[in-house]
Amino acid sequence: MPDGGGGPDRSAETILVVGAHPDDIDFGACGTVATWTDAGARVVYCIVTDGDAGGFDAAVPRSAIIGIRRAEQEAAAKVVGVDEVEFLGYPDGRLVASLDLRRDLARVIRRVRPGRVVGPSPERNWRRIQASHPDHLAAGEATLGAVYPDARNAFAFPELLDEGFEPHIAGEVWLMASPRADHLVDITDTIDRKVAALRCHVSQLPDPDALEERVRTWTATIAEEGGLPPGHVAETFQIVSTA
Repeated sequence: MPDGGGGPDRSAETILVVGAHPDDIDFGACGTVATWTDAGARVVYCIVTDGDAGGFDAAVPRSAIIGIRRAEQEAAAKVVGVDEVEFLGYPDGRLVASLDLRRDLARVIRRVRPGRVVGPSPERNWRRIQASHPDHLAAGEATLGAVYPDARNAFAFPELLDEGFEPHIAGEVWLMASPRADHLVDITDTIDRKVAALRCHVSQLPDPDALEERVRTWTATIAEEGGLPPGHVAETFQIVSTA
């Protein structure tokens, strides 16, 4: 599995990262995101659901959790150099890869005009079942549909043209938590920021120290399995060419 560390290529000076929930990107990709922003790339986050089914404290009213989770995600994004976060506001826990969702993601792609899109895998990962929440699978399927064919096809969702969003081709998709991962990114230099970003999601962390230990162990295992030297940590992706 090749090491994909370093900066973006010319086609990926702008990168769109799609997550089903607030915190998904931080679990799956934010160490890699930090390497890209460090190299000068513009990275934009798109969070599909409102996150209202998350949290562990029953004393927090459901009416407040959406605002809390948005603020947590915006703070986490800043830790890794991301200043643009868009929320689509779909209901948490009830996501499907609908035509409406494909249209909304195609709109974001046409507006942001990324060379690379990162999103959740639409395939269930039997080694990491927690990464295959039904919302993740639905967001992954809709993201791929939005990249190809919707965002590039002028005749798909003609209302987007009416809104002023011209077709756009994103050349590749990187899938998080894929059972077919084929690309390793060494995040040894950014793991502390990954942990700091995850710690921003206070409403989701009954035991932040235990989470940190789990994340450091998990990313070290990924690095070891990918052939990196001891002491390194990594994230993995499946890369799909869509050009």
